[in-house]
Amino acid sequence: MGKIKLELPEKFEFHTEIPVRITDLNYGGHLGNDSVLTLIHEARVRFLKSHGYTEMDVCGASLIQADTVIVYKQEAYYGTLIDFAITVSDFSPAACDFFYLLTDKASGDEIARAKTRIVFFNYQTRKKLPVPEEFRAKFE
Repeated sequence: MGKIKLELPEKFEFHTEIPVRITDLNYGGHLGNDSVLTLIHEARVRFLKSHGYTEMDVCGASLIQADTVIVYKQEAYYGTLIDFAITVSDFSPAACDFFYLLTDKASGDEIARAKTRIVFFNYQTRKKLPVPEEFRAKFE
Protein backbone atom coordinates (compact mmCIF):
# COMPACT_ATOMS: atom_id res chain seq x y z
CA MET A 1 0.00 0.00 0.00
CA GLY A 2 1.46 3.33 -1.08
CA LYS A 3 1.14 6.82 0.29
CA ILE A 4 -2.43 8.05 0.64
CA LYS A 5 -3.41 10.69 -1.90
CA LEU A 6 -6.17 13.15 -1.21
CA GLU A 7 -7.58 15.14 -4.10
CA LEU A 8 -9.07 18.44 -3.03
CA PRO A 9 -11.97 20.35 -4.56
CA GLU A 10 -10.98 23.37 -6.64
CA LYS A 11 -12.98 25.92 -4.64
CA PHE A 12 -13.02 26.64 -0.91
CA GLU A 13 -15.80 28.80 0.56
CA PHE A 14 -14.24 29.67 3.91
CA HIS A 15 -10.87 30.71 5.35
CA THR A 16 -9.73 31.17 8.92
CA GLU A 17 -6.28 31.70 10.41
CA ILE A 18 -4.92 29.88 13.44
CA PRO A 19 -1.34 30.20 14.76
CA VAL A 20 0.65 27.16 15.87
CA ARG A 21 0.74 27.25 19.67
CA ILE A 22 3.57 25.97 21.83
CA THR A 23 1.26 23.14 22.97
CA ASP A 24 0.86 22.05 19.32
CA LEU A 25 4.52 21.03 19.03
CA ASN A 26 5.71 17.45 19.33
CA TYR A 27 9.11 16.14 20.50
CA GLY A 28 10.50 16.90 17.02
CA GLY A 29 9.84 20.60 17.59
CA HIS A 30 7.22 20.90 14.87
CA LEU A 31 3.42 20.75 14.61
CA GLY A 32 2.29 17.36 15.90
CA ASN A 33 -0.11 15.12 14.01
CA ASP A 34 -2.53 15.04 16.95
CA SER A 35 -2.60 18.84 17.00
CA VAL A 36 -3.42 18.99 13.30
CA LEU A 37 -6.65 17.12 14.02
CA THR A 38 -7.42 19.45 16.94
CA LEU A 39 -6.79 22.54 14.79
CA ILE A 40 -8.97 21.14 12.00
CA HIS A 41 -11.73 20.73 14.57
CA GLU A 42 -11.35 24.37 15.65
CA ALA A 43 -11.45 25.51 12.02
CA ARG A 44 -14.61 23.44 11.37
CA VAL A 45 -16.34 25.00 14.41
CA ARG A 46 -15.47 28.46 13.06
CA PHE A 47 -16.78 27.49 9.61
CA LEU A 48 -20.06 26.27 11.07
CA LYS A 49 -20.39 29.39 13.23
CA SER A 50 -19.95 31.59 10.14
CA HIS A 51 -23.11 29.94 8.77
CA GLY A 52 -25.05 30.19 12.05
CA TYR A 53 -24.56 26.53 13.04
CA THR A 54 -22.90 24.59 15.83
CA GLU A 55 -21.77 20.97 15.87
CA MET A 56 -24.80 20.19 18.02
CA ASP A 57 -27.28 22.11 15.87
CA VAL A 58 -27.19 22.17 12.09
CA CYS A 59 -30.84 22.77 11.27
CA GLY A 60 -31.81 20.57 14.21
CA ALA A 61 -29.26 17.80 13.55
CA SER A 62 -25.99 17.20 15.37
CA LEU A 63 -22.71 16.12 13.79
CA ILE A 64 -20.50 13.12 14.44
CA GLN A 65 -17.17 12.44 12.75
CA ALA A 66 -17.02 9.09 10.94
CA ASP A 67 -13.46 9.16 9.61
CA THR A 68 -10.47 11.36 8.93
CA VAL A 69 -7.70 11.48 6.34
CA ILE A 70 -4.72 13.77 6.85
CA VAL A 71 -1.87 14.05 4.35
CA TYR A 72 1.16 15.98 5.61
CA LYS A 73 3.16 18.05 3.13
CA GLN A 74 5.67 19.94 5.29
CA GLU A 75 6.47 20.90 8.85
CA ALA A 76 5.08 23.92 10.66
CA TYR A 77 6.63 25.49 13.73
CA TYR A 78 5.70 27.57 16.75
CA GLY A 79 4.14 30.85 15.62
CA THR A 80 3.42 29.74 12.05
CA LEU A 81 0.13 31.34 11.03
CA ILE A 82 -1.87 28.67 9.23
CA ASP A 83 -4.64 29.52 6.78
CA PHE A 84 -7.36 26.86 6.94
CA ALA A 85 -9.47 26.75 3.79
CA ILE A 86 -12.65 24.68 4.14
CA THR A 87 -15.32 23.40 1.79
CA VAL A 88 -18.09 20.81 1.94
CA SER A 89 -18.98 18.27 -0.76
CA ASP A 90 -19.61 14.58 -1.56
CA PHE A 91 -23.07 14.39 -0.02
CA SER A 92 -24.84 11.12 0.71
CA PRO A 93 -28.27 10.77 2.33
CA ALA A 94 -26.90 11.18 5.88
CA ALA A 95 -23.35 12.51 5.49
CA CYS A 96 -20.91 14.76 3.67
CA ASP A 97 -17.18 15.42 3.49
CA PHE A 98 -15.46 18.48 4.88
CA PHE A 99 -12.20 19.22 3.04
CA TYR A 100 -9.38 21.28 4.55
CA LEU A 101 -6.32 22.87 2.96
CA LEU A 102 -3.72 24.11 5.46
CA THR A 103 -1.17 26.61 4.16
CA ASP A 104 1.52 28.75 5.73
CA LYS A 105 0.03 32.26 5.58
CA ALA A 106 3.46 33.88 5.13
CA SER A 107 4.91 31.67 2.40
CA GLY A 108 1.78 30.15 0.85
CA ASP A 109 3.33 26.68 1.16
CA GLU A 110 1.00 23.77 1.74
CA ILE A 111 1.37 22.24 5.21
CA ALA A 112 -1.33 19.57 5.03
CA ARG A 113 -4.63 18.59 3.48
CA ALA A 114 -7.41 16.71 5.18
CA LYS A 115 -10.91 15.32 4.85
CA THR A 116 -13.41 14.44 7.55
CA ARG A 117 -16.56 12.42 6.86
CA ILE A 118 -19.31 14.02 8.90
CA VAL A 119 -22.55 12.20 9.64
CA PHE A 120 -25.73 14.00 10.71
CA PHE A 121 -26.83 12.44 13.96
CA ASN A 122 -29.38 12.50 16.77
CA TYR A 123 -27.60 11.96 20.09
CA GLN A 124 -30.83 11.18 21.95
CA THR A 125 -31.89 8.30 19.67
CA ARG A 126 -28.28 7.40 18.70
CA LYS A 127 -29.33 7.27 15.04
CA LYS A 128 -28.25 8.91 11.80
CA LEU A 129 -30.38 11.70 10.35
CA PRO A 130 -30.78 12.86 6.76
CA VAL A 131 -28.61 15.79 5.69
CA PRO A 132 -30.76 18.88 6.32
CA GLU A 133 -31.93 20.30 3.00
CA GLU A 134 -30.98 23.85 4.02
CA PHE A 135 -27.39 22.74 4.67
CA ARG A 136 -27.19 20.67 1.48
CA ALA A 137 -28.52 23.57 -0.60
CA LYS A 138 -25.78 25.89 0.66
CA PHE A 139 -22.93 23.68 -0.48
CA GLU A 140 -24.08 21.19 -3.10
